[in-house]
Amino acid sequence: MSLGSILLVVLALAFIGAIPIWPHSMSWGYMPSGGLGIVAVILVILLLTGRL
Repeated sequence: MSLGSILLVVLALAFIGAIPIWPHSMSWGYMPSGGLGIVAVILVILLLTGRL
């Protein structure tokens, strides 16, 4: 597997884990998914520029 596909799988699992439907994370709001969105944008930019 290439590094890009591994990062894609990890990012998908992180997005699923950030969904605030679990009882312990109801008060988190949109903070985890917003942070993961920023990470996703940075990874896409790095992939498009060829630095990753």
